[in-house]
Amino acid sequence: MNQPDDPASLTELLERLRANTEGQVQVSVGDVLAAVGERSFGPMVLIAGVITLAPLIGDIPGVPTLLGLMVLLTLGQLIFQRHSIWIPSKLARRNIEREKLARGLDWMNKPARFVDRWTKQRLLWLVRGPGQYVIAIICMVVAAAMPLMEVIPFSANGAGIALMAFGLAIVARDGLLALVAILATGGTAWFILNNLPW
Repeated sequence: MNQPDDPASLTELLERLRANTEGQVQVSVGDVLAAVGERSFGPMVLIAGVITLAPLIGDIPGVPTLLGLMVLLTLGQLIFQRHSIWIPSKLARRNIEREKLARGLDWMNKPARFVDRWTKQRLLWLVRGPGQYVIAIICMVVAAAMPLMEVIPFSANGAGIALMAFGLAIVARDGLLALVAILATGGTAWFILNNLPW
């Protein structure tokens, strides 16, 4: 999943997004893909989690569903061993205001620095080889559930935490963080099942 030019930390990913969208009024899904790299499966999952969690962005109706679709498309291609990410042009053109994106990224700065202090390479078998495909399948299950999460308050935040943790585990090659992400996924599933509207 990792490529040599992938960001090595959450802070670096936020800086790359900020720098690559500077001066734009609107930022599209295609712009985000260009910023993180078209072969960067891990960073794409990470940024989907970050945007879902970010205030003013993740709360916009339809955004969690859009990000879930992006994760499904991205990781589906990984499982079928594509070497670069392809997304439909209609999805690539979907956009948000750059000002809202910038505010969300600024809000994430402090948590990102905290998280980066605790990540390091460990339990590599969980984030390489067969382990990365297990992570991909779990992330796809989370992503497929994101439209449902739009009708259950705060559940999309749990999905955002899980995707962010999985994405960062891949980027930082931190298997322990992957285990934390699995726990976050389980907790989110429990919350959803106990708060279904029917």
